[in-house]
Amino acid sequence: MCEKGTLYVVGTPIGNLKDITLRAIETLENVDIILAEDTRQTLKLLNHLNISKQMISYHRHNEEDKIEMVVSLLDKGKNIALVSDAGMPIISDPGQGLVKYLVNNSYNIEVIPGVTALITAIVRSGMDSTRFTFEGFLSVSKKQRIKRLEELKDEIRTMIFYEAPHKILYTLKDMLEVFGDRNICICRELTKIHEEYLNTTFSTAIKSIEENGIKGEIVLIIEGKSQVELEEKRKEELEKTDPIDLVKEYISNGMDKKEAIKKVAKEYGVSKNEIYKKCLDI
Repeated sequence: MCEKGTLYVVGTPIGNLKDITLRAIETLENVDIILAEDTRQTLKLLNHLNISKQMISYHRHNEEDKIEMVVSLLDKGKNIALVSDAGMPIISDPGQGLVKYLVNNSYNIEVIPGVTALITAIVRSGMDSTRFTFEGFLSVSKKQRIKRLEELKDEIRTMIFYEAPHKILYTLKDMLEVFGDRNICICRELTKIHEEYLNTTFSTAIKSIEENGIKGEIVLIIEGKSQVELEEKRKEELEKTDPIDLVKEYISNGMDKKEAIKKVAKEYGVSKNEIYKKCLDI
C-alpha cells in the first residue's frame, strides 16, 4: 500500500509577483498536481516562474464534487498544491471543505504561508489593529446585508471587509445608515502599481465615489464603536426601562436575585437598597 500524498495549501501573491516566497516556488515545482481556483490566473504565475504542472480546476461551484477525486489522488500518493487566484487559499476562497475533510480523516496537510490582503491592509491603514474581526464579503442581498450590519453595529473591534468595486457604493451607503458616519480606510489594488489607501469617512467616500467612481478589488476597514458611544446608548436604554423589569430579566436569565439587584443598582448609579425596595414583590 503506497504512502498517502500531502495537500499543500500555498499562499500566492495578491498583486506583485515578487511577493511569492521561496518555499512556495519550491512547493509548486515539486508537487504532482495543482488545484487552481482559476487555471488561467494560475497559469500566468506558473509561466512567470517557468513551472509546468498539471492543473485541475477547483472553485467554489465544483468544490463538493471534487473532494472525492482529490482524496483518491492523495490515496495514490500524489502530492497536491491548493492555490487561489491571489493570497491565501480558504480566506474567502475555496478549500475549506476539502481541508476540513482531510483534517477529520488524518491526511497530511502543510500550509505554505503567503501574503494576505486583510493583514496587508490593516497594517498600512493606521487604524487600530490591537483587536479586529474579519467579515469577508457581505451578502449581495440588501436584506441580508443590512441584517448582518445590524448585528455588527455595536462591535468595538476594528472590522475588515472585502468588496468589489461595482458593489462598494451600495455597501458604504448601507453602513452609513446602520453604523452612522465613522472613520474608515478604503484599501484598493494592494501591492499593484495603482495601490491606494484612502483614510476617510463613509459620507466623504460616498460623495467621492459617486463623482469619480472607483476601480480595483477593495479591502474596507471600519473603526469599531467607541466605549463612549456604547455607554451613552446604554444610558438611553436605561432611561426607557423600568429597573424592576431589568431585575426580572436578569433573574429569568439565571442570575440570583441578590446579584441581579446589585447589577441593576450599579447600572442605574443608585444604592442597592433603593432597587431592593422596588423589588420586594418579586
